[in-house]
Amino acid sequence: MKFSFDKAACQNFRRASRKEWLLTNGKGDYASSSILCCNTRKYHGLLTVNTLQGRHVLLSTFEESVRGGGKEFFLSTRRHPQQLYPHGHKHLENFQLEQWPEFTYRIGDVLLRREIILLDGVTRLVLRYSVKNPDGLPPLTLRLKPLLAYRNMHELTHANPHLRTDTQTQQNGFSIAPYEGLPQLFFQTHGTHVFHPSPDWYYHIEYFQEQERGFPYDEDLFNPGVLEIPLSEKNDIYVAVGTEYCTEDLGKIWKKESRKKLDAHKSGGGLIGNLTQVGRQFCIETPSGRPAVLAGYHWFDAWGRDTLIALPGLTFLSGRTAFGLRVLKQVAGSLHNGLAPNMFAENGNHAYNTVDAALWYAFAVQSYLKSEPDGLAWVRENAWSALKAIVQGYRQGPGMDIFVDAHGLLHAGNAHTQLTWMDAQSDGKPVTPRHGCPVEINALWYNTLAFVDHLASLFGEPKWEGTNLLRDLRAAFYGRFWVTRGSGYLGDVWLNGMLDQSVRPNQILAVSLPYPVLEEKHQPCVVECVRNKLLTPFGLRTLSPDDSAYEYHYEGTPSERDAAYHQGTVWPWLLGHYADALLRTAWDIDGAASSLLDTLTPLYCDHLTDAGLGTISEIFDASPPYRPNGCIAQAWSVAECLRLLTLIREAAPVVYTEWEKQVAHRLANPVSGDTAGVCRVTMTLLSGKIQDATRI
Repeated sequence: MKFSFDKAACQNFRRASRKEWLLTNGKGDYASSSILCCNTRKYHGLLTVNTLQGRHVLLSTFEESVRGGGKEFFLSTRRHPQQLYPHGHKHLENFQLEQWPEFTYRIGDVLLRREIILLDGVTRLVLRYSVKNPDGLPPLTLRLKPLLAYRNMHELTHANPHLRTDTQTQQNGFSIAPYEGLPQLFFQTHGTHVFHPSPDWYYHIEYFQEQERGFPYDEDLFNPGVLEIPLSEKNDIYVAVGTEYCTEDLGKIWKKESRKKLDAHKSGGGLIGNLTQVGRQFCIETPSGRPAVLAGYHWFDAWGRDTLIALPGLTFLSGRTAFGLRVLKQVAGSLHNGLAPNMFAENGNHAYNTVDAALWYAFAVQSYLKSEPDGLAWVRENAWSALKAIVQGYRQGPGMDIFVDAHGLLHAGNAHTQLTWMDAQSDGKPVTPRHGCPVEINALWYNTLAFVDHLASLFGEPKWEGTNLLRDLRAAFYGRFWVTRGSGYLGDVWLNGMLDQSVRPNQILAVSLPYPVLEEKHQPCVVECVRNKLLTPFGLRTLSPDDSAYEYHYEGTPSERDAAYHQGTVWPWLLGHYADALLRTAWDIDGAASSLLDTLTPLYCDHLTDAGLGTISEIFDASPPYRPNGCIAQAWSVAECLRLLTLIREAAPVVYTEWEKQVAHRLANPVSGDTAGVCRVTMTLLSGKIQDATRI
């Protein structure tokens, strides 16, 4: 996809400052900002580096200007208390994003273009500047002032005497090592340039999106000096920023890297191709060499549950099977008493405070076998022991009040723990207490048991459960969770003889999983309930609007937002399992697919030009206009929305093809307001399976 924002869209600061771009390199490093290159989050930065101590924002931004004829014109902008300064965004004529961001500025008759690339597999940012300067105008000089943060991405920095201000001259540039224990940073260009050391602090830069989220939002940034480079139409300017000195020609690096990115882009088209490429951003090699799936940008790390839910879409459906299998092996090696980690740690001290991550491991293995039917040998050698260990661990009781009760159902937690995916707390207390027997945990438990039994038969080993025990478990599940109100649906949590009858999306897993715990005759009722009460154009609500605890909006302080996190807030990741359940129960597949795609058109169309460009946010408000929130790029959102499209394309190919053409037309021909400006999106439509060009 190619996104292009015109001048009017760029000049609308209120809207443009909330549209964000993201570049990644497969190492956990990233570059990100708004389309104005005005940082609005503490997580924004031109070079954020993944280290053994976590991700750190090293280079926040540049103050950029062009000097000529005795005048200086700024390209950059920042927010300071009650004002924007400088006002470089007023010169921004156009912003484009395809494989990397491109900014075009107009200063009188001069056009200047800035492009930014983050090199794959290397901690290095490269910027390219090109200029069109009509004859007769005075010569121009590009002036770059690096603004350094050098702090953990979750924190803010302030002027302090501990920062080492001295710089070292390097061939074609300079370097600086502000703090012990953090990487040295190298700034390099080519050709004629001058660096003037002039250490100074820039005070009170504000990040309004942190202010809105109820977090500290004011910081100081350090400028070591100014780099001056003559501008000429004859030669592009390249500037590299990295943690190691670069010995290669920067122009050749740019040519090689840009060609590689464009070739990868050509390998797949349409929405599926776009989301396939976007999914690569979450698949990384950690500093210790471990394969990992980052849960979301900008602030989430590698989490077990998110990893295993996202893995099918990010890897097995996206030409990254080898990476997906590495992750499965790594998770299998991290099991403890049958539990998979909730959070992975580089030092191996993983957190095991989740009941469902290991059960999602079984689903990930099932998804691998669905995409690779010949993969049974790999499963037997690498996953079979882990699957048996999971079942044995849960039966023996791994702690945290996780145990199998007398009816074979899985109990988890107590009043002080939050072990399911609805794990938010407010004021130290669970917002959605779900200790007891949660509905989706038992759907996952049944699916795991049935899958292990199936594999045992294939591998010539004794079954673990047997037909009778699985049948009894299904009967116990129905007896505890079925609510006869209306056409019928599944309650949410069984505890001490009482059923929480809240209408939540967790019940959809009883229909969607490969081995559904709910009998076939009751499955359509669950799908109907979820469709009528929870389905929105952007995902599934986490609570029915009829419920007195329903929260319409996700906003306010951290405590206020946590209180709404699973009390109505919409989550796109649930759509993959909704599609599974819908296609399993629909008598008219084409009709069901068409209706669902029509409902979700705003997600796959309008949202791609909002928040994180081309990607999918973590959450949305529960009620119209369904404002996006949380992380701008969430792994399981992208993965499951991609999986939904592949499911529908397979089940109803004609319906899918016609719908995607309509989406492409709508993206390319937006409706413009008087002052809003226009974002045009070019989407190449290609038929066939996504190629393996994005393999990691």
